[in-house]
Amino acid sequence: MAGMDWKDSQQQALDTLVNELRELPEIRAKEAIRWAAALNHDGELPSLEQRYAMPGDDCAAFKSGSGYQLLAMEGMLPAFVRQDPRAAGWSSVMVNVSDIAAMGGRPTAIVNAYWHNNDEDSQTLLHHMRRACDTFGIAFAGGHSSIDAGYTPGLAVAITGHANALLSCHHLKPGQRLFMLTDLTGSWHGELPYWACVRGKSPEQLRAQWEVPALLAETGLVAAAKDISNGGILGTLIMMLELTGCGASIDLSAIPRPRGELLRWLRAFQSYGFLLSIEPDRVSALLRYFQNSHLTCQPIGTVTDSGKIFLDHAGSQAEFWDLQHQPLTHMGASNAQR
Repeated sequence: MAGMDWKDSQQQALDTLVNELRELPEIRAKEAIRWAAALNHDGELPSLEQRYAMPGDDCAAFKSGSGYQLLAMEGMLPAFVRQDPRAAGWSSVMVNVSDIAAMGGRPTAIVNAYWHNNDEDSQTLLHHMRRACDTFGIAFAGGHSSIDAGYTPGLAVAITGHANALLSCHHLKPGQRLFMLTDLTGSWHGELPYWACVRGKSPEQLRAQWEVPALLAETGLVAAAKDISNGGILGTLIMMLELTGCGASIDLSAIPRPRGELLRWLRAFQSYGFLLSIEPDRVSALLRYFQNSHLTCQPIGTVTDSGKIFLDHAGSQAEFWDLQHQPLTHMGASNAQR
């Protein structure tokens, strides 16, 4: 009876966690993507090359010579821009660099558009955007600037890049193994669900670290990748799977993480974090690749054909998300080619 009581309590704890995760505002905020998704569905089934250039992945990818030209854009929350222009400027570049990396690419240049209501904060914003560009070795190509006392601060940054071998969520297939690539040599940013791992590293170290996904693509070790965004690990996983309508089984205890509360890590914005999907025969080679690295890359689950995400933890299992009946972004699944 004691064993049954323990099992029941573990299941109850997992069910509670799943309910909390479903209602995270970071995940629910992704529902706004459905308006862009609606533009994709014109009744025709596009080819794979056409889908690379459509919304859904971390970047749009356009065939160019033997590789792909990449294009992405990120907007910063107005409150973030207003309260911390230094962090907003830096982050606007870093998150774009991560989107390029998630596609197996290397960044080349950024442009920006910003509105602000004072000169001092505007200068801080631009200075730290430029500092981030210099750190990551990309061109700061200018853009649009507008300052007026009546404006609400806002910032959007677009980036270009190039990939020799493309990582796309359209490459997901049932049977592939899901890995998580992260950098645990960092620390929490105060009480926020934000994991910082940039401080203390040289520009050369950071450029090499963000180039890793491109090297994994070019060596054929990884089929698909997605940058872990402010939707957290599971919000990112939903978006990753929606393009193909695949499902996944995730072992929460296998997710590499720092000490502390599991929920905080699952919802965290990681300054460096990617979900990777690889063919089963590449698992051993991928583990060897990171054997002597400060980065952590570990298997956390499997891609399935269920159209659902199941979470396993301490011997219990719960359904987290039904992608077929509860789409989050409405990207791709309804007209995907399996």
